[in-house]
Amino acid sequence: MTIEEYITNNSEPEDTLLTELSRETHLKVLMPRMLSGHIQGKLLEHFSKMIKPVNILELGTYTGYSAICLSKGLQKNGKLHTIELNEELEEIASKYFQKSNLTNKIKQYFGNALKIIPKLDIKFDLVFIDADKREYPQYYKAIIDKVNPGGYIIADNVLWNNKVIEDKKLNDLYTKGVKYFNKFVNNDPKVENFILPLRDGLMILRKK
Repeated sequence: MTIEEYITNNSEPEDTLLTELSRETHLKVLMPRMLSGHIQGKLLEHFSKMIKPVNILELGTYTGYSAICLSKGLQKNGKLHTIELNEELEEIASKYFQKSNLTNKIKQYFGNALKIIPKLDIKFDLVFIDADKREYPQYYKAIIDKVNPGGYIIADNVLWNNKVIEDKKLNDLYTKGVKYFNKFVNNDPKVENFILPLRDGLMILRKK
């Protein structure tokens, strides 16, 4: 038994609907490892339930797994706003939002997040960043003033397959984006931060 299996076996089981969504994603969509998955999904769900957000912003819908998890902590009249660049993913995500009875709690946007964010006249209690790693610094700068004091930002993949600790010079813009983001937020007096080494790393930020 691996430690991952032990963790899974001693954690609350994955929702049946999320298991179905995961299976369909693996069967039909490229790069299914982008899915949050059971344990990370449970973490997002619990963070949301602790924060009890009125408004959540998600950058990178993919097939909707993380959005469903995050939505479970929304207040009664709360809303999750999720932005995805790839319109081809709308069918699967929308189907599972409907199956989860979350259609009235989730608003989907399609296009470039950096063009959509400025148009959102909303203050957020929780933000989940899981989109183009090259743009992480720009995402952060675009959303930080839209986060309520005491609100949280969670950024996925901040260890980026451990490439962030490689000494050699990289022409990889994805790794550069993640490394710059990590350094920038660590020195930003607007937030408190730490990296949680779950899966590919989660940066947890609390706005002061």
